[in-house]
Amino acid sequence: MAALCCLVPLLPAAAAPGVPHWLGAPVDWPKAGLLAFLHGCWESLAQGLPTPCLVLVRRLLRRLLRRPAPPERAPARPGVHAFFPVLFAGVLMLPPAAAALVAVPAALLGGPSGPGCRPRQLFNGSQLALCAFASSAAFHLLHGPQLLLGSRFPAALLPGIAAVAVFCLVNGAVVGAMLVLSEGRRPRVLLRGAHSACGLPVLVHAAGGLMVAVLWQGPYGAFAALLTLLPLSISAWVFAQGQRERDAHQATVQSLVQAVEIKDSYTRGHSERVGRASVLIATQLGMEDERLRTLRFAGILHDVGKLGVATELLRRNGPLTEEERRAVEIHPVYGYELVRGIDFLGEAHAGILHHHERMDGRGYPSGLAGEQIPEFARIISVADAFDSMTSTRSYRRGRPVGEAVAELERCSGSQFDPVMVRALIDALAGHDWQPVVHPEDCIQAVPDIPLGVPEPVRAAPGRVPTQGGNVPAAGQP
Repeated sequence: MAALCCLVPLLPAAAAPGVPHWLGAPVDWPKAGLLAFLHGCWESLAQGLPTPCLVLVRRLLRRLLRRPAPPERAPARPGVHAFFPVLFAGVLMLPPAAAALVAVPAALLGGPSGPGCRPRQLFNGSQLALCAFASSAAFHLLHGPQLLLGSRFPAALLPGIAAVAVFCLVNGAVVGAMLVLSEGRRPRVLLRGAHSACGLPVLVHAAGGLMVAVLWQGPYGAFAALLTLLPLSISAWVFAQGQRERDAHQATVQSLVQAVEIKDSYTRGHSERVGRASVLIATQLGMEDERLRTLRFAGILHDVGKLGVATELLRRNGPLTEEERRAVEIHPVYGYELVRGIDFLGEAHAGILHHHERMDGRGYPSGLAGEQIPEFARIISVADAFDSMTSTRSYRRGRPVGEAVAELERCSGSQFDPVMVRALIDALAGHDWQPVVHPEDCIQAVPDIPLGVPEPVRAAPGRVPTQGGNVPAAGQP
């Protein structure tokens, strides 16, 4: 309804009395229509989808040749509008109501299609229309059109910067309000959304829109203006292809995890939680984003080697024999063999292979100690033990977070890296980690064993077992 109200100034003066002159200025309809068409084309390009013209040609050819329609390709970033230079150019060159219209066709005709997608498309179109209207209104109120036509720089930059700021704030506020209403998020998401909307990509796109507007209204005309979009077009297309590749990586990881969780129902969701806890630890340590992404994959796939372990051993709720324990302890090697050919995992390979090593060298499969253990493996070891202790497994009921943290501290230095343990504790102070809740009948079938029960010492491979004494361990294989 708010977006429709933005279009009122387009009505004749008799139907829309009291509208300010600058708000109801005459519209250059050919320019508005061309901008709307170009915005739709470049938006499709940024989504990695064919442009509307190409779609129309393909449909005509299929009808002429009577061929069935191929499966529809999903956008690289569903529901996300990623290319704003043309829209910003409309904000700078058109009255507010006409600038709002530029955003609508791309939102309604692009993105995911289907019976359940129409509300999303309507919301996206209304959202961008509101942003464009508010941004253009701010630009006009600061006399931006006069400064732009006179090429008065840098004075014309101030209204442009104000227009970009208003666009980002309205965009973040609308998305935040929708999250509050639809998902029950806390109101502070409004401020977070407005802050996240003001990023470097938006500023770059705004600069591109300014160049388009200046050239379009200058002596060189629309053709020269469109040439300025070529570099941004190439970068948008490359980004869309990269996004598709990342989506393919995520799908590969999820397929492997789903196979493990089907085999062992007690670990359902465990892999994702270990990945999340690993990222919490690494973020506390200041790890860069690219390594965080790889670490998350390593955490999610850390138990993929259990595909090579007998299902009966994984679901056993009683003690294992020494031979059975060795069969379970080989799962990191199986996991490494399964994923070592997946190049994008990179550093994750070592994390998967060594996540059951111990700081005192009594872990498996290689008996590494201290700093010999890869960083990813030391992080995953803590995250894995923490989630195992706070969720119900086939051999023990889940314990409260406080008990799990106390157990991690008790085993710090012998089984776990103290730095990683402290990082997890600090991260939990700012995050509300909720233990997994299982059905009552499932919990009653599992023994209630306290944490910290001693178990016999296992020697590192190639070493002689220590005679006598027990060492408590925080987690099971």
